[in-house]
Amino acid sequence: MTQNKTWTIEDAERTYGVSSWGGGYFHIGENGNVKVSPDPSNPSMRIDFKAVIDEVSQEGIQFPVVVRFHDVLRSQVVGINEAFNSTISEASYNGEYRGVYPIKVNQMREVVEEIVDAGAPYDFGLEAGSKSELLAVLAYNTNPNSLTILNGYKDEEFIRLSLLGRKLGRKVVVVIEKYSELLMLVRLSKELNIEPIIGLRSKMTAMGKGKWQGSSGERAKFGLTIPEIINSARYLEQEGMAHTLKLLHFHIGSQLTDIRAIKDAVNEGARIYSELHGMGFPLEYVDVGGGLGIDYDGSKSTNDSSRNYSLHEYVADVIYGMKEICDLENVPHPHIVTESGRAITAHHSCVITEIVGEIKADGAMLDTVAAEGEHILLKNIRELLENLSNVTNLQEAYNDASEWKEQAVSAFKLRVISLEELGKIETLYWQIMRQLQLQYRDVEFVPDGLQHLDFSLSSQYLCNFSIFQSAADTWAIDQILPVVPLTGMDQEPDIDCSLVDITCDSDGKIDRFVIDRAIQNIMPIRSLAPNEKAHLGLFLTGAYQDVMGDMHNLFGRLNEVHIFSYDDDPEDFYIEEVVKGSSVEDVLSIMQYHPKTMAIDVKRQIDKQVANGQILPREGVKWTDFYENCLEGYTYLKTE
Repeated sequence: MTQNKTWTIEDAERTYGVSSWGGGYFHIGENGNVKVSPDPSNPSMRIDFKAVIDEVSQEGIQFPVVVRFHDVLRSQVVGINEAFNSTISEASYNGEYRGVYPIKVNQMREVVEEIVDAGAPYDFGLEAGSKSELLAVLAYNTNPNSLTILNGYKDEEFIRLSLLGRKLGRKVVVVIEKYSELLMLVRLSKELNIEPIIGLRSKMTAMGKGKWQGSSGERAKFGLTIPEIINSARYLEQEGMAHTLKLLHFHIGSQLTDIRAIKDAVNEGARIYSELHGMGFPLEYVDVGGGLGIDYDGSKSTNDSSRNYSLHEYVADVIYGMKEICDLENVPHPHIVTESGRAITAHHSCVITEIVGEIKADGAMLDTVAAEGEHILLKNIRELLENLSNVTNLQEAYNDASEWKEQAVSAFKLRVISLEELGKIETLYWQIMRQLQLQYRDVEFVPDGLQHLDFSLSSQYLCNFSIFQSAADTWAIDQILPVVPLTGMDQEPDIDCSLVDITCDSDGKIDRFVIDRAIQNIMPIRSLAPNEKAHLGLFLTGAYQDVMGDMHNLFGRLNEVHIFSYDDDPEDFYIEEVVKGSSVEDVLSIMQYHPKTMAIDVKRQIDKQVANGQILPREGVKWTDFYENCLEGYTYLKTE
């Protein structure tokens, strides 16, 4: 890091970009700590993350933890509904907004309950894409005025459950993904004498941009072609059920980065709706699907991890785009449905992990004082270091040091040099690299061979969590999730780092960061004092990460704290609920082990050693208790 004489909070904000990706909820306070504004319209209410960390520690809750800010979740639900309602009024649009939350984005009960409660005044509904999700939605979406949208492939049991929803007085819409589902639905509805509400999903020619652009086009996994849509509508007409066709659905991909793709999709969807209406099928709803993006990197661009539009621009393009086509075709304005799960949930959840160690390429050094009879390679590289301040060609010095190090490794394999000589050469090599790094920072042109030194010499901070459990998308699809220090950003960073987790997997790392408005493979951070506790925040994890984490190395779910803002509290918040993460017993049971039997087996082995005199009886009891306590404990590292 280049050292400035006066490091400011503005410098920290420019470096880490918290306000850029924070969505109005997160920013850096004057004390250098990340602060949360759970209600952006009330700037006086600010939660200091340091206070959250302190209370979590005081309550004896082990890190890592997931922190859920329920007021952020509620704010997002209210925000999208108010944005649509105000734009509908402004545009003199004759339809209504009837949004739904697709629970696949985060099926956690507490999340679904909060969304349903916050959305109740707006008749905000839920979407399900599997039988398990449908069972949950039938239990929780009890508002008779809200929609229940059913997507995904369906069997007979799925469709019977949907008809149960109709029997319960719910507005359950079965979206047909393939023609055979329609035949099954018609048969069962007549058999049970329950009238369905039917939607048709269209395969769109409009294409999204980014990682999920395959959601549309001819090779899309879901939806009906135009001929299939026409045949479906006419089949319903033949069966005397044309009046049950109420909704047209389309979806061109998650995390849509470019507003032009949204405009194209709305235009195409509006044309299909208008044509069906003209053919005598008076649909009432158009479901524009999900795709409302999140600006993960703060660049406001068409990068895969960003978006080049605001919520209000998105809403305006949906409403005005639909209105324009409908008015041209002289058809009624349909009610608008969206399935914007990512935009609703991403900001409300983050992971707090503790730094538990540091891994450095040059972390251990040997005494390199000259010794009689030492090998010429060791002598050469020492002389290079001693004369490095006088070297004008940094590239040549780098090449010489690298070549001698490689030769030393070969010489060691051939038993030409000793292990200690190899260690000294490596020590001198890293000392040379450190000096080269310092020297080239003041050079206007950096040779290609030296440009990687910042990364090679950066620390790897070992963090107490699992990438595969808590940030699966960073590993699976190179998704950017913002990572920042939670405290101390009022101090200038003096080292660079990447992050590694505690799994036994080389892929368990994060080396892509949003720094200085660009994606970089290292993150600047201040160095830590010995035994200093430091915590990092992994943000925007509320969408998908909670439900897609795996059991790699049997690291299970994290402890959770649910936080509500409270103006009368000195810290502006209180912990409303603590949800315990997975114990070792939990994860072993999932993998078909039997922890109680295991404990008995280990006790039997200990007792045998006690009988043989290898373990004292009192010691045997302690070892038995220790094993059983470990089974009951948290799967992550104990850092206290």
